Amino acid sequence: MPTKNQDLHGNAPEKSAVALLLIDVISDFDFAGGDKLLRHAEPAAKNIAALKEKAEKAKVPVVFINDNFGKWQSDFKKLLAHCAAKTSKGRAVANLLKPKKKDYFVLKPKHSGFYSTSLEILLAYLEVNTLILTGLTADICVLFTASDAYLRDYHLYIPRDCVASVEEEQKKAALEYVERVLEADTRPSKEIEFTKTGIKA
Repeated sequence: MPTKNQDLHGNAPEKSAVALLLIDVISDFDFAGGDKLLRHAEPAAKNIAALKEKAEKAKVPVVFINDNFGKWQSDFKKLLAHCAAKTSKGRAVANLLKPKKKDYFVLKPKHSGFYSTSLEILLAYLEVNTLILTGLTADICVLFTASDAYLRDYHLYIPRDCVASVEEEQKKAALEYVERVLEADTRPSKEIEFTKTGIKA
């Protein structure tokens, strides 16, 4: 990584072995299956919020990775405002998890957070080697992002209480897959404890 551009637009921390990723949690849930997904997403969001608070206290960077909904001129702030509005089904989740000033965000055009985005460059600057993946949905965007992360040799944590799918069976199958194939640790979020050098084994 080059020595220039060390200041990541004033965000802190700038070096961390671990990063917490929140995938597609900012949504209006206005799509087929959205209502059913929202019922599973709301309890997951509460667990994500608690884990995010622990990460912030440990100075672990938080990265929001969100779909651009096929709109190539989409703006994350406008997306957040839309999803947090009173008319949005996803307002409770969006308001609970809305980014803080120091958080990072990446808009993605496809399922994986790595595909045609700046995520890989950001993680390299932060010197991250371990990722905690949370969000929606366990069997699609979380799974695709996890697969790409595994191919890049990241250590993976996917806390089972911090992801959701439209159907519980889909979530269960995805978690079994990431454990077996991607060597992901799926312990619940309450069992994740941060240390100065990573996550407590």
